[in-house]
Amino acid sequence: MRRKRELYLLCLFLVLAAALPDKDDWDIYSFHINSTVTSRFATTVITSRVANRKDESKEIEFHVQIPKNAFISKFRMFIDGQVYDGIVKTKEQAQQQYTDAVSRGQSAGIVSSVGRTMEEFKTSVNVAAHKKVTFELTYEELLKRTHGIYEMQVHARPMKPVKDFKLDVYIYEKAGISFVDVKGGLSTKALANAITKTQTDEQAWVHFYPTEDQQKSCEYCGEDGMNGDLVIVYDVKRDTGLGDIKLTSDGYFVHHFAPSNLTRIPKNVVFVIDQSGSMNGKKMEQTRTALLHILNDLAENDFFGLITFDSEIFHWKRELVQATSENLHLAKEFARNIVDRGATDINGAILEGARMLNAHPREGSASILILLTDGDPTSGVTNPQRIQSNVKQAIAGKFPLYCLGFGFDVNFEFLEKMSLQNSGLARRIYQDSDADLQLKGFYEEVATPLLTDVTMIYIGGTNLTQTNFSQFYNGSEIVVAGKIIDNNIETFIPQVVAISSERKVNFSKTTGSMDSSNGTVSDGVLQRVWAYLTVKQLLEKELLLSGSEKQKVKDEALQLSLKYSFVTPLTSMVVTKPEGENTQILHKPKEGKAPQLHGLSLPPGPPGFSYAASPSHIGYAGSSSPRGRGYAGSSSPRGGGYAGSSRPRGGGYRSFPSLRVGGHGHSGLGRVLKPDMAHAPPVHPTYSSSRTRGGNWAMPPPRFAPHKFLLKMENQSQPLCFEINKTFILLLFHHPSKEVRVIGMLDAITHGGFRTILIQAGSEEMVAFNHLGVLDRRDGPFAQQTTNDNFTTGRIKVIRQPDKEFHITLEDMHLVIFVHEKDGYKFLWPVVHRMPNANNIEGILALSITSYVEVESTPLTKLRIRDREVYVNSSSAADYSITEPVDISCWLTPTDDVLEKPLRHYILYDFQ
Repeated sequence: MRRKRELYLLCLFLVLAAALPDKDDWDIYSFHINSTVTSRFATTVITSRVANRKDESKEIEFHVQIPKNAFISKFRMFIDGQVYDGIVKTKEQAQQQYTDAVSRGQSAGIVSSVGRTMEEFKTSVNVAAHKKVTFELTYEELLKRTHGIYEMQVHARPMKPVKDFKLDVYIYEKAGISFVDVKGGLSTKALANAITKTQTDEQAWVHFYPTEDQQKSCEYCGEDGMNGDLVIVYDVKRDTGLGDIKLTSDGYFVHHFAPSNLTRIPKNVVFVIDQSGSMNGKKMEQTRTALLHILNDLAENDFFGLITFDSEIFHWKRELVQATSENLHLAKEFARNIVDRGATDINGAILEGARMLNAHPREGSASILILLTDGDPTSGVTNPQRIQSNVKQAIAGKFPLYCLGFGFDVNFEFLEKMSLQNSGLARRIYQDSDADLQLKGFYEEVATPLLTDVTMIYIGGTNLTQTNFSQFYNGSEIVVAGKIIDNNIETFIPQVVAISSERKVNFSKTTGSMDSSNGTVSDGVLQRVWAYLTVKQLLEKELLLSGSEKQKVKDEALQLSLKYSFVTPLTSMVVTKPEGENTQILHKPKEGKAPQLHGLSLPPGPPGFSYAASPSHIGYAGSSSPRGRGYAGSSSPRGGGYAGSSRPRGGGYRSFPSLRVGGHGHSGLGRVLKPDMAHAPPVHPTYSSSRTRGGNWAMPPPRFAPHKFLLKMENQSQPLCFEINKTFILLLFHHPSKEVRVIGMLDAITHGGFRTILIQAGSEEMVAFNHLGVLDRRDGPFAQQTTNDNFTTGRIKVIRQPDKEFHITLEDMHLVIFVHEKDGYKFLWPVVHRMPNANNIEGILALSITSYVEVESTPLTKLRIRDREVYVNSSSAADYSITEPVDISCWLTPTDDVLEKPLRHYILYDFQ
């Protein structure tokens, strides 16, 4: 039975191998990114021109990444003199068009998936022999000021080197530009001289024109061209008054408020830290590290409290204390000794934090409550609505609540709603090597309150966006947009009233604080800023309401989205194509939910397998759902899911995902796999399985199981090590000129290895390995070999060794695959014993770090690796590159600092 599942995984591997594009078939002869930023509102147009050089028609792909906070507003294709425009419709209309297409036998789709800061957009079209296609995508984004700067992130990934590659950014700020800089992976080393930067008082230009050779040789480059970010950083000049107000002749205004030279307000802050069992290991270690940094940043006139919780509440002190050096020293000792255990009483913990702040009112100070959790409430009050009600009543509008959700086991929508109800926000902390820096970075955003109870007043204004803000922090900015009644500037009087330290302050109109565009800003820009802000805030408001009020706000956001052609969570874009081609639908994904995938093709599975998917739900089977997180055969108000009769504390897993071919630009396989009951295999030795009401079974859920990789060097006594914390299918080795690939699927065993490994040479020669041995297809379909004979298929030669290892030679490459066992489970570990002599090889097994230099040893160890200085931790890892593994000491290093390219480049399939 397990064999059938292994065969299915091979089908998946074959799809992945076949999906890697043959880039000789088509030529991207032009790739332009053009961004215009006016009054912090960025409009970006990506234009890709592609030619089919073949003598037959070819499917041509367009695949880009855009910022998460952006709205796509236009997409079009130019083919043979015809223009095909994407049309923004309601989700229901788009869904009906998709359903109609499916009924006609069409099956293609667009996937837009959420990452940390970016979303992916992908489509394709059939292009006739020797013809061309132009793709043009427009997205819009209001840049947010944090840490005293605006950042505009542009991702460059044409999928191959391009002769005519241009990235142009133009910034116009009437207030004046104080500085402009360029950061990101594409701004360093080999590509630095491809960047030019020009700045005047009110304008700035950034141009990025790398040559084809540069696009192959940089740190984030290769034979597939560039795959990295350019981040444009700037700020504007500030005054001490009302700020910058832009007006246009169509009657709209936008007000940016961030006065300088304000006195810092002392703060009262309580940190509420989840120490339940699911916070074990790396998450707790990173939380402790972040807390130590944060405590160091407290000023002596701040007061603070520390609470940890599982099913019980633990105080460092029951009341707030001043941040004296002695108290901070004692608090750090408490933080260092936080250990994970027990369940999760979120309700009791937040209420206790609110009690501490309410019991310590201080004139002229600002209070803040910060919650960090990685799971759902499982102890005490567990009903989310009741918790939200209790918290809102306890806080009573006196201070903001900020909720930090660690990883993807949290009910993020619950945290988001609870934060918004209490004038705060929710932020996801991604479970990665830099999680401690994410926590510290968030704290720095709210560390320095400058104003409280901020009220923005606009006499003579209407249709205003949000005008009341509980606090204004150093390095941030308040933005309000609206319309001037009758477009009468003379009667339009803006002012801001707030509390600064111990006194009330009033910022009012002065000469020069309001600026009419006079042609420098097109009338439509400020109107679109207003529409963008209004839609964003209506979507937040809709989350807080119910019944007819909720529907009214939702309808208003929908109508604005349609009017301004924004792809939002309420709308979809129908991509029109030449007659006879597949219908494609683009959805805007929502933070905390898996993307929807429509019409994606799947390979046939092994005997007894069938596929099931719903346009509105993708999940896992299960017999019960405490939170309704996407169980097959049962109703599910929310996405996500988990297989089995019970699930671990902290919530279910996200739904079965999109297929992301990092660095290669392909998507697919977002389905629930359901073998029929007559042939149901066990899903995985680590998980129990149960029957669903529909009588079917499902794939196991992904696990955040850490896998440690060692990187040994001849001249270093202690190797480097890095972690990959989820069940991925990875590109282990790729030799483009020889058409050789090695692909591996990690297992779900903590500090285990690989479940299956596939070796491919060209399009026909393939051999796979699992814990049972070898699978090959010399005689037709893949089959498990029952003999121990050595064999050769094409260029691939396999030699079996008696001590649980396989030696594979492929021309000048020698690969060894070890079979190890841990806690009764067997897994694979590949090692390259002889590397081919070529300079274009990539993959996890092809890393080429030869040495490092220790820069600092106290208080933290810092190493210089590839001309970058990074902090590392002392750790250990099993050395699986030998027959009998042993644990050895190593420097645990952030993953992306060890890899030659970002981890996403090597991910072929993400089971998240």
